[in-house]
Amino acid sequence: MKTNSSNPFRPVDHWKSAIMALPESNFFELLRSVFGNIKTPFSKHKLVEDLFAFLSKKENRKTIAAFMGEQDHKVIAATALLNEPETGNLENFFAGEMTSAELQAVIINLEERLILYRFRDEKKLRLALNPVLDEVLAPLIADTRPLFPSFPIEENAGTKAMLPENCRSSYISDPRIMAALLTFIIEEEELFKAETGTEPKGTRSQGTLIPELRKKVLDGMKKNFPELDFELAINNLIQLGLFSRKDRLLIPSMEKITEYSELSDPERQEYWAAGLFICFKESEKSTHNSHSDWDTFSFSWSRPRTIASSIHRFISLLDPERIYPELTLRRLWELLEERSGGMANQWPSFLAVMEKTSLLEAKSISEKEGTFWFLHPGKPKKQSAGEPVIAMDTAFSFILYPEISFADALALSAFCSIKECAVNESTGTLISFELTSKSAVRGFDQGLDAKTMMDLLNRLSENRLDPNLDWTLKEWEKRYTGVSLHQGIVLTLTEDNRYLAKAGPVSHLIGKTLAPGVYLLSTEERSTVVRALHKAGIDIVAQRPDEAANTGYKRVGSFRNTFPHLYSSDAAEYGLAYSFNTNTDSKTSEIKTSDEGAAIKEKFREALGKMKITKQERDELLARIERGLVLNESQLESTSVRYEKLEARGLDYTGKTTIAKQAIETGSLLEITWPGRDGESNRTIGIPQALEKKEGESVLVLKASGNSENAARVLKIPLGKISLLRRIKQSIFGE
Repeated sequence: MKTNSSNPFRPVDHWKSAIMALPESNFFELLRSVFGNIKTPFSKHKLVEDLFAFLSKKENRKTIAAFMGEQDHKVIAATALLNEPETGNLENFFAGEMTSAELQAVIINLEERLILYRFRDEKKLRLALNPVLDEVLAPLIADTRPLFPSFPIEENAGTKAMLPENCRSSYISDPRIMAALLTFIIEEEELFKAETGTEPKGTRSQGTLIPELRKKVLDGMKKNFPELDFELAINNLIQLGLFSRKDRLLIPSMEKITEYSELSDPERQEYWAAGLFICFKESEKSTHNSHSDWDTFSFSWSRPRTIASSIHRFISLLDPERIYPELTLRRLWELLEERSGGMANQWPSFLAVMEKTSLLEAKSISEKEGTFWFLHPGKPKKQSAGEPVIAMDTAFSFILYPEISFADALALSAFCSIKECAVNESTGTLISFELTSKSAVRGFDQGLDAKTMMDLLNRLSENRLDPNLDWTLKEWEKRYTGVSLHQGIVLTLTEDNRYLAKAGPVSHLIGKTLAPGVYLLSTEERSTVVRALHKAGIDIVAQRPDEAANTGYKRVGSFRNTFPHLYSSDAAEYGLAYSFNTNTDSKTSEIKTSDEGAAIKEKFREALGKMKITKQERDELLARIERGLVLNESQLESTSVRYEKLEARGLDYTGKTTIAKQAIETGSLLEITWPGRDGESNRTIGIPQALEKKEGESVLVLKASGNSENAARVLKIPLGKISLLRRIKQSIFGE
């Protein structure tokens, strides 16, 4: 492929070499179609130079430009965008818009018109643009709008598409609810049921297999988060590395959670979508238990970063003021991913994730036009300077305002519990937290102290706190330091608590007294010691941050840059030669044959009508005019016509029979047109399979392909009913 992807054209000498390399018969067929009789003796080099001069003439270039149609424009622009593609690359690009047969017909016509040519590179046959016509083709290459149609979002245009229940949004856009969810999970000592040989091994909710949730946990989730797919949310938290599963527990990674909270709202949503994408693909792989392309994208903590970056780049290409058909979105995604070595073949899963996380929303315009997509318009509310984002409703509980940042809500969740989480369409979302001795101890275990907690609450409430709160927090902190649990396992008791060493629930756990008030315990299970102390009447037990691994509060290791910020770059960074222009101005981005082109063809027809030639010659020249091969009248006068019947119409039964037999023998494509029941015209392209006799009439059997109701069907049409039968020629370049 070209090393300089910024220039869509090869040197002129490269084009000349490709023409010279044609098989002899194809070479002379091409030259005769342009110049007519070729006088002998001749030089192939001189003929190619004559061809170069012919295409360089201003009047011929003007005619070539006038003949450009919508399909021509699309294929030319795509050839430049895909950087000398194979035909298979173009077929993938135009999937859903043109069938391979329809695309091949356009490509071959562009080759006949000397606009495209093919060359062999590393045993692959690639398509390239004729550099001689750079002035004609450059405007078409620069205008990529026909490839990526989009339209302005019009007021009251269409309705928001109703999504099935399993496609409802799974992203928690409200930072208060996300913080409440993390608090709920951390506070639950055991989320999952114990696994036995007779119980189900787990549940699946469009994600990784996880153990079955306890009924108490499910009831709590339904109460606090009724709209949330809890199993899917847990899977996503695991995939993002925010939590890890150990037996019946979920262990939080406080470093990663903190990093996640420091992202912007859009970035958190994009990372969440990345985790959900992984959940879906892992679930598919596990369900089908087979190798897939996804297997080659090996797991690592960098994978969410890679996918989130792809999502971010994709979104950066879209205009929030426009709507897009799926065709446009798929092309943008696949172009980005093909060049970043990512997941171009994962489009269906990607679109499902974008929809489920509300990064894209669907709008149904009409039954005919179908569904379009647009960026979610929601914008998070921002806190105004000097205004509180929490309001105390009791001495120990407070309501979180929507303007609170996720980082601040998360900071509160470190030492608070959920009091209420109510989502109501009419009254809005009400989230309230409360301070309890248990939640405060959880904060102390993470290294927080009473002063830090009060400073945060004062800042968020603008110093509107109950005076009793400070005193109570300090009292809990004093009691917290009175009894401490150390790893080893070592129990320390202050002097006024040493009586516990003789208490029944605790005394039998003491293996050795290391010093006054310092005891080495006989058990290795910290939870056993905590329960024993609770039975002895102690409700607060200290577990230091560096010693709390078994309860999930230890900060293990360093995970820097797990969630780096996502930045957009221009398309060139990803190997794209051209930026995308998707801002079409109307709902029909068609570039039809101009009035000038139609007038030129009519002029050629009139000239042809005055010529004294045979019917076969007239038919051949007329077909060349229609295909845009004739650029000036001199080609009609001097062309040595080698008759090759490519089409037959109406009552030309013999001609249709001949063309059908030739196509069956060579495996050529056929284009057929025939009238429908209500007089409308039907058209399709396909490969003929046979000519059958039925009641004395020949019936064409055609394996059709197209974007109509006849697509991918085997059609049987009597030759007599076919109004136009046209054989599509094969490429002169050998494919």
